[in-house]
Amino acid sequence: MKFFYAFSLAFNMLSIIPFFKVHNFYKGINGSSAMFYPLVGLILGLILWASHTLLLGLIPQVHLSVIIFTLWVLLTGALHIDGLSDSIDGLFVSKDKALQVMKDSHVGGMGMTFTFVFLALKLSSLLAFEAFYLLPIILMYSRFSALLAIYFYPYISSGVGKLIKNELNKKHLLFALLYTLVFGMVFNFLPALVFVILTLVICAKVFTSRLNGLNGDNYGFIIELTELVLLNSIIFINFS
Repeated sequence: MKFFYAFSLAFNMLSIIPFFKVHNFYKGINGSSAMFYPLVGLILGLILWASHTLLLGLIPQVHLSVIIFTLWVLLTGALHIDGLSDSIDGLFVSKDKALQVMKDSHVGGMGMTFTFVFLALKLSSLLAFEAFYLLPIILMYSRFSALLAIYFYPYISSGVGKLIKNELNKKHLLFALLYTLVFGMVFNFLPALVFVILTLVICAKVFTSRLNGLNGDNYGFIIELTELVLLNSIIFINFS
């Protein structure tokens, strides 16, 4: 029952699908919920892949790619995109003002501009993408990257993120690593973890140098950038 509740909490936090709605962050359940983040990503990716498979051949491929892109944004409630925008805003101000700017509910000019560019590039990547069966692994890997960020790097904010950071332990991480590796092997996409780790290390270095740690917005940035890197690594491999 505890694991089901933890999964429900993770599913609720990372998607807008109206199931398993849990809003109570009970002590001891938060770290357990984090170990299911990659699994939630896998499920969301399966929904995208299934949608693509069902609609393939019924509508033009370009339009189908746009639909999958839109569904991708909708399923997550644009949560990670919001983190991306706030993180970008924090990069274009002085270090002492970065956190204050990131907490502002209004998106700054730089955040808006670069988020538009990012989304355009992600949509363009999907238009050139062919291996839609790998979407479940891409979404799983990106959330596994966020889990690694939570575990290995300091957390600088308060609230539920702090609870998750404090309760997340090595057993949770190893469990997530185990099923992530298993699914990675099943989909024959295990080597892509190299890109995942590199993206995480670079992002973490940039943000920790400015903020002395990471927060929820940075996790969203890491998830979004990891997905873009994985999409384009596959496009590059298939094109070459």
